[in-house]
Amino acid sequence: MELRQLEYFVAVAEERNFTRAAERVHISQSGVSAQIRQLERELGAELFDRSARTATLTVAGKAALEHARSALAAAGAVGQAVGEVTDLIRGRLTVGMVIGCTVTPLFDALAAFHRAHPGVEISLLEDHSDRLVEGVRTGAVDVALVGTASAAPEGLEALTIISERLVAAVPTGHCLLERRALTLRDLAGHPLVCMPPGTGLRTVFDSACRAQGLRPAIALQASAADAIADLAARGLGVAVLSESMAAAYRDRLTARAIDDLETPALLALVWKGAPHPAVRAMLTHSRRAFTP
Repeated sequence: MELRQLEYFVAVAEERNFTRAAERVHISQSGVSAQIRQLERELGAELFDRSARTATLTVAGKAALEHARSALAAAGAVGQAVGEVTDLIRGRLTVGMVIGCTVTPLFDALAAFHRAHPGVEISLLEDHSDRLVEGVRTGAVDVALVGTASAAPEGLEALTIISERLVAAVPTGHCLLERRALTLRDLAGHPLVCMPPGTGLRTVFDSACRAQGLRPAIALQASAADAIADLAARGLGVAVLSESMAAAYRDRLTARAIDDLETPALLALVWKGAPHPAVRAMLTHSRRAFTP
C-alpha cells in the first residue's frame, strides 16, 4: 500500500468522479483507476461501486476513507516537522532595519538567534520603512524593524517596540523658545530638519500637517538622528524627532512638545502571518530582547 494510492482513493471519494479526481491529482484517469484497482486487490475488497456514472463508496470504502485521510495527514505532519527542523539547520533569514536606527536589542536578538541556529544564514538589510514593509509583504524580507504611523501595516502582523510623540528640538537662541506653547502652525513658519519621506516619523508629521492644511518648509532631510541634531544645532532649522531621540541631544537642543500633534510614532517589528520556523524563532528571541 502506497501513500499515492491513498491520495487517489481520497480524491475519487471526495470528487465522486474518476475524471475530476485525475485532474485534481494531475495524472491520467487510467493511472488513477489502475492504482485504485491495485489498492483494492491489496485490501481484498472493492472500494467503489462503479455501476453508475457517479463513483460511490462501498461499505468497505466508507470504512477505509477516514483512515486514509488520517494516514495522509500523518504523512504531511512528518514532512512538515522535518522541514521545520531543516529550515532551522540550514535555512536563510532576511531581517530589515530602518535606516539610521541603531536599536541594540535587535542586535541582541540576532546574536541569540545565531547562537541557537548557527547554520541559518542571516542577512541584514537597511532601508526606509515603507520599502521594508513592502519587502515583507512580497516575501523579500522575513521580518523588519520599521517606523510606522499605525499599530500594524495593512496585511502584516506587528510587535510594537516603542510608541512616543514627536517633539521639536529647538537650537539655542531660537525665537520658538520664547513661546509658552508650540503648535504645528508655529513650526510651519520656520525651516525644519526632518527624516525623509518613507520613514515612520516623517509619515506621522506629514499626515498631521496635511490634516491642518499646512505645508511646512522642510529645509533639510537626513536619515540619521545624529545628522538631524547636528544640522539643527548649527542653526539650519528646527529638528523634528521623537522624544527619546531628542533627549540624547539635550546639551545642544531644547525639546518642546508639539501641542496639537498627539499621534505617536511607532517603532515595530513586522512580519507576514503564518511565518516559517526561522521567523518564529527570531520573533521569540526579539520578544525576549525587547522586554525590559
